[in-house]
This record gives sequence, C-alpha cells and structure tokens, in this order.
Amino acid sequence: MYTKCVSALKATSLTLVSILAVAVALQSNVVSAAPRTRAVNLRLDSDEGLKPVNAKIEPVTFRGRKALRVSDTAPEGTSDAGRYVIVTGSDFDDGVIEVDLAGDHVPSAPGSRGFVGIAFRVAPDGSRFECFYLRTYNGRSEDQLQRNHSAQYISIPEFPWNRLREEFPAKYESYVDLVPNEWIKVKIEVRGEQARLYVHDAQQPTLIVNNLLHGTTSGAVALFISSNSLAHFSNLRVSP
Repeated sequence: MYTKCVSALKATSLTLVSILAVAVALQSNVVSAAPRTRAVNLRLDSDEGLKPVNAKIEPVTFRGRKALRVSDTAPEGTSDAGRYVIVTGSDFDDGVIEVDLAGDHVPSAPGSRGFVGIAFRVAPDGSRFECFYLRTYNGRSEDQLQRNHSAQYISIPEFPWNRLREEFPAKYESYVDLVPNEWIKVKIEVRGEQARLYVHDAQQPTLIVNNLLHGTTSGAVALFISSNSLAHFSNLRVSP
C-alpha cells in the first residue's frame, strides 16, 4: 500500500510539473507575441524626431494649420521609392496609423501626379518597407485608367508599383476621389499580413491587401513621397 501511495504521489507531482511547464511556455509565447507598436502623436509642426532621406522638410503653415512640408531633393537616378522621412523612435508591427496629408508636384514637374503616403514596418537602414500612397492628380482625371490608379500599395524593394501593375493588374491599386493640394484624412490598419487603407473617414476601405508581401515584420513609420513631389503632413497618430 505504501509503495502504491508513493507512486501515486510521484505521478501527481510529475503531472503538476508538466502542467506548470506548459503554463510557463504559453505565458512566454504570449509575452513574445505581444504587440511592439509604440504610440506616436505628432502635430508635425516641427522637424524634431524626424529623419529625412532624399527629402527636404520644413515646418510651415498650410491651409490654416501648422504642418510639415516635404519635398523631393533626391539625386537623379533615385528609385521612385527612395524619398521618405522616418519618424525616429517609432516601432510598428500591428496597429493603426492616422494622418492628414496633401499631395502636389514641384513647380518644375507639372506632369507629376502628386505622390504622398505612409510607409510602415521600415527596416532600420530603409532597405525594406510596406507602403500605401496616393496619386492626388489621378483622383479627378478625365482618363478613367488614371483614376483607377489613384491609391497604391507597394512593398520595397522587391515589389515597386510597376512590377505589381504588370504581374497583378488592379490587385494592389484602386480608385478614390482626390483633390491635389487639399487636406486628405488617411487611416491605415495593419494586422499580421493584412492591411487596409481608409481615405476621407470612409467606413469601407479604399484598398485591401490580404498578403503583405514581406509577411509579418516590424519597423519604423515614415512619411512617404515620390519623384517630383511636394507634400504636406499634419496630425500623425500611431496606436497599437
């Protein structure tokens, strides 16, 4: 009888140890899977906490509010995705990015489309990021094909806009009503490999990406422009 009791106690102890081990492992997984997104709330009325790459930044007053002007200063030959302003100290994986922005072109390039947007999950060296941007001059174009290219998703460096348009026609861009050089409200929701772009406080997304092409990554948030662009940004809010 004594031997049976000892054996039963040992079995119970082993079971408890196993349960505790599983609990610790689960807790560890929960901690490691916790979102790392840092909350950011910037009025963008100064250049503090910002790192421009191939871009000039200037605090200005634009259409009645304090804002940050971002303009293209990239050398000739820079890729379309080589101009942005990193929000230093930001760290984003999943969450919501909200911003007010306006897009225009520099005076010397009247045919440019007024590119402006937000890059996210930006690698420390800027070599990799996901991005949604708008072509503000396409929104009310008299050319329907141009209208269909108003909102764009890209995944840099492997999938710039031209490769995506060629290999996946219409999948990563969409129409949205836009007016150049006017304030536009933008919201981006990111969860794992899915991202949604909302424009003008719309209840439904303008563009849905169900397979972010870098998968599930993390990195900084950045203000994005492209070639010959002149843009304004205000009220950047990032939340987990």
